Amino acid sequence: MNVSGPFIRRPIGTSLLAIGLLLLGATAYFFLPVAPLPQVDFPTIGVNASLPGVDPETAASSLAAPLERRLGQIAGLTEMTSISSLGGANITTQFDLSRNVNDAARDVQAAINAAARDLPNNLPSPPTYRKYNPADAPVMILAMTSQTMRLSEVYNLADQIVAQRLCQLAGISQVGIYGGAKTAVRVQVNPAALAAMGMSLEDVRTFLQGSNRLMPKGAVDNAGKSLMVSANDQIFGADNYRSLVVAERNGLPVRLDAISNVIDSTENTFQAGWFNRERAVLMPVFKQSDANVIAVVDEIREILPQIEKWLPPGVKLSILSDRTMTIRASVHDVQFTLLLTIALVIVVMAIFLRRFWPTFIAGVTVPLSLAGTFAIMWLCGFSLDNISLMALTVAVGFLVDDAIVVIENIVRHIEEGESPLEATLKGAKQIGFTVISISLSLVAVFIPILLMGGLIGRLFREFAVTLSAAILVSAVVSLTLTPTLCGQFLRASPKDAGQGSRFAKWLQDGYAHALRWVLRHRFFTQMLTLATLAVSVWLYGITPKGFFPQQDTGMMFGTTEAAQDISFADMAKKQQQMVEILLAQ
Repeated sequence: MNVSGPFIRRPIGTSLLAIGLLLLGATAYFFLPVAPLPQVDFPTIGVNASLPGVDPETAASSLAAPLERRLGQIAGLTEMTSISSLGGANITTQFDLSRNVNDAARDVQAAINAAARDLPNNLPSPPTYRKYNPADAPVMILAMTSQTMRLSEVYNLADQIVAQRLCQLAGISQVGIYGGAKTAVRVQVNPAALAAMGMSLEDVRTFLQGSNRLMPKGAVDNAGKSLMVSANDQIFGADNYRSLVVAERNGLPVRLDAISNVIDSTENTFQAGWFNRERAVLMPVFKQSDANVIAVVDEIREILPQIEKWLPPGVKLSILSDRTMTIRASVHDVQFTLLLTIALVIVVMAIFLRRFWPTFIAGVTVPLSLAGTFAIMWLCGFSLDNISLMALTVAVGFLVDDAIVVIENIVRHIEEGESPLEATLKGAKQIGFTVISISLSLVAVFIPILLMGGLIGRLFREFAVTLSAAILVSAVVSLTLTPTLCGQFLRASPKDAGQGSRFAKWLQDGYAHALRWVLRHRFFTQMLTLATLAVSVWLYGITPKGFFPQQDTGMMFGTTEAAQDISFADMAKKQQQMVEILLAQ
């Protein structure tokens, strides 16, 4: 059976199919997302339970423990960690890589519902959960600063304007807001004055909770008209709270400022952020798993001037970190290496084949095979990253092998005097099974990687699939387009062309001389082979090993730790001292 026969007899149709494959691959290339590494979704879900004012010990026993008991019963749970702090508890659950994160999220929600009866009754809201990937890093970090506005007002602008607009962009999954908090009024109660009035903290809390509610006031009806009563009885500033009457003692009203100090503050005073020595609100931006990181960052940069127009003149929006700088450089370097590899392969073929049409026919295989590989990568949901581009770079050396084998067999028949079409039909029929076996044997090498489990298997599966796809597409092109072009353009070479150039003659003579020397010194050759094997094993043992090669990303991350009983103000002071030391370098 001649697999190539129908394509050889229909050169126009075969050429159109090749052009369609090239256009399909070129289109798929621009739809492929760009990332530093293959996207591996870790089935990780975080659970948060908040109770204002609760201490860490109570949060661990009354919030974290009931949730942990229920979450620990979920199938496929591999790891669970919890952090109990002032005001609540956070639990991180990580599931087996084989579990779907959406299915795990439904189980987590069911566990939260089951633990509801064991949780405190005064929770302001039920526990919440969020799916996230712990390996994801923010693609960009923005910083908002102002020398004329309070930090709480800057936080409100970040929450109401900047974050809302950024979340509307395609490819962005979440925008965090740190370094500040929403505006709030703090009532610092004087225990002595409170005791003198015969009141408790619970009395003050209940009074404040009932004094600032926006509720319907009802309506006034008569025979001819109905009017709705509308009055805004909400208060927002500390000045309005100070005059509130908490209680009445001995016929005299007790105002709130008589038993407490009322100030304008923020909801959370135990977090802070700085940008170039200035207090700032920091906004890390995260992308969706299937988004193009470079396209997302470019879109953010494009929209930032418009967002700055919406902000007051005293607020400055700056870019603190752009993760795509190293990603762009890394991907660009691998792309350049890929193009250089293609050029070197074609140049080497031209040097040894020394004829235009055989070199051209074999060279056409490379872009067509890469185009088909891009289309398969897009169908599989892969991305242009260091792993997939490395696979393409490695595959370039394999892409021309099948085509050269086909061309060589066809040329042999042409030089024997057969017509180009007859030589092509006969040569393609003879070599077709060989090309298929060569390609399948190469793909079989990557079967262990395709079947590998765990995190490493997830990361390098894209490498194996991309390289296997390139080899298989190359085999298809070599059995269809390559013999078709041979039948149309290859002709018998002149009589003296087979003698080759001086370089080819020098190469053949050098190889023959080296082969004769090796055959005369067989014992030395065998000992050299064993010594090479031993040295290879030794070098493998002393070579440093790691999960990924070390690279310089141009960024440094540091963490400061202090005594557990240190106050927030003192910790912030020491943090600024560390900043001054770093900025002095």
